[in-house]
Formats: sequence, structure tokens, C-alpha cells
Amino acid sequence: MNSLKNSVRLVGNLGMDPEIKTFDTNKKLAKLSLATSESYKNDKGEKITDTQWHNLVLWGAQAKIAEDVLKKGDEIVVEGRINNRSYLDKDGNKKYTSEIVVNEFLKVSSRN
Repeated sequence: MNSLKNSVRLVGNLGMDPEIKTFDTNKKLAKLSLATSESYKNDKGEKITDTQWHNLVLWGAQAKIAEDVLKKGDEIVVEGRINNRSYLDKDGNKKYTSEIVVNEFLKVSSRN
């Protein structure tokens, strides 16, 4: 039950190709954006689509696989945990961000 305390599963489409960073130790980091959408009808019967964007972070072997097989527009399923952190921007201002640290992903379909 401990693994359910900070767990998230999302299905959506990639908004970008993986952005890859390789460190001195050859450890890889992949960053992606994922769009999830929900549709509903408003009071006038019009279809409304609400799209949320999520920042994904993949490390190590998962990052390497993402680099090799994922492209913008692909539909994927991810399982991971939410990580909230802060950082200083180039002007020294403190910024806050939330990201999904991906444990596993599955490519459902390609854009093409």
C-alpha cells in the first residue's frame, strides 16, 4: 500500500520529442511534455475539451528507451510519482515546478 501514497497514471499525447541530457557518468535524463484531454458538454450542449499539460522526467534506461522510440504526437501511458521542486531562474528568482518522475511507460500508438 505504500506505493500508492504518491502514484500517478496518465494517458496522453507527447507535445515534443524527448529532450535528452547525458551526464559525465553516462547517466541519461529525458524530459517530455504530455497532454491529457477530457471532453464534456456545457450548458448549451457545446463540446468543450480541457487539455492539461504535464512535465515528464525519465532517468537511466527509461530515458534511453524514450530517446530511441518516442516522438512528438505519440500516445503513451505513464506510471510514476509527482515531484514538486523549486529552482532559481537566470535572474535569480525562485520558481516552482511539478513534474512526473516516470517509473514505466508504454507507447500505445505513433502519430503517423
